[in-house]
Parts: sequence; C-alpha cells; structure tokens
Amino acid sequence: MIARWLFRGWCAAVLAFLLVPIAAIVPLSFSSGSFLSYPLPGWSLRWYAEVLGGGKWLQALGNSLLVGVLATALALVLGTLAALGLARQRGPLVGALKLLMLSPMIVPTILVAVGAYFFLAPLALTASITGLVLVHTVIAVPFVVVPVLTALELLDPNLARAAAACGASPATTFGRITLPAIAPALGSGGLFAFAASFDDVVVALLIAGPGQRTLPREMFSGLRDSITPALTAVATLMIVFSTALFLGMQALQRRARRRQAAGS
Repeated sequence: MIARWLFRGWCAAVLAFLLVPIAAIVPLSFSSGSFLSYPLPGWSLRWYAEVLGGGKWLQALGNSLLVGVLATALALVLGTLAALGLARQRGPLVGALKLLMLSPMIVPTILVAVGAYFFLAPLALTASITGLVLVHTVIAVPFVVVPVLTALELLDPNLARAAAACGASPATTFGRITLPAIAPALGSGGLFAFAASFDDVVVALLIAGPGQRTLPREMFSGLRDSITPALTAVATLMIVFSTALFLGMQALQRRARRRQAAGS
C-alpha cells in the first residue's frame, strides 16, 4: 500500500513538473498589462482581441493551416504508398529502406532545413508556399509510415488473397479491405503529420519568406523583437488546439480498439 501511494505521488510530481510551466502561460494571456508579470495587474481579453481581430497573427495562422493541410494530404498519400511497398517486400534492403523513410524523424530538423534550402534555392522554390509544403511533407511522411506500416503488418494477408480469388481487382481489394482496416492508422498518422507541420519553426525560418510567415515563426519573431502578452494568448490557443488534436487521436484509437474487439 505504501509503495502504491509513493508511486502515485511520484507520478503526480512528474506530471506537475511537466504541466505547471505550461499552465503558467495561460493566466498571462488574460493580463490587462502590456508586460509579462506576476501578479497580474488585472484581467482582460485585449490580447485575444488583438490576435483574433486580424492582422499578422491571423495571416500567420492562415499560412500555418494552409501549409499543414497540404503537407498532411501529401504525406498521407506518399506515406501510405511507401508503407504498402515496405509491407510487401522481404529481404535485407527492407530495413535500410525503413531507416531511410524514417530519417526525417531521426535527423535534427536544422539539418533537414539546411539541406532543403540548398536543394530548393536553385529551383526558385524558397520564399514560396510550394517549397514550404514540400519540406513539411518530407518531415510529416514518417509520422504516416509508422502507424500505417504497423497496421498493414497486423492485417491478415489471407483477406486479400480471398478477395483476389473471388475476382476482385487490386484497386477493389484495397478500397474494400485494406483501406477500412488501416483507416484508424491513417487518422492518427494524419494528426501527427499535421501537428509536426503546424509546430515547425526551423524550416519556416530558412524556407519561408515574408509572405509565408507561419504562426510559430511569427511567435519566434515576437520573442526576439517585443515580448507582449499577445504571445501568451497565441500560445494558449495553440495549447487548446494541440489538446484537441490529442483527444481526437485518442478517440480514433478507442474506436479502432472497439472495432477490433467487435470483429474478434
């Protein structure tokens, strides 16, 4: 009994250590003052009105959403195709191919950004939405490959053989058997891919131009130029958004577990 309470106390201390610095940001976003300070001089929604009222913050949010949605869509297509190819291959090169596919997740982001800059600069794709989407797609693809490949490896191959024996084409087999089975993995992979794109600041600093400033880059510029509670308001909104993504992922996983339990 004592060991159990000690374990719970230790878990609570670790959670507090992780969450208290984040929670400390939220009250500052409601400050009526122009500087970050405790105790708060008063309560106000002026900084949320500044952020959501238009101007650079909404433009940066629009850029982040546009790039995130496009990069996620491309990552879902490319990651699914890569996972299908890897799941069907056998041999010593498969491990090397998997490592190559996961390298954007392993290599530091600054190296990916520098390499992408020297690759895109001769093509005149820097300071463009296209270049930013391409690099974010490279970063997001591994987040799709991992769950989809796992789902494909757990899928019974006899289902596809049975469909082929019944005369189904490969496209029909994929649409009616494979795709429904990997749909939860696609959902969770898409959420992680979007989060990876939406949260990026390093690539945006090197690739994006003045017209493609994303929300994290705008926050970085605000930290460097003038720190105001508007930054904490943006951070609070991003915390809420990230929490919603996490809860959505959990809902998808619970739905997948219920479907597997009903199928078994």
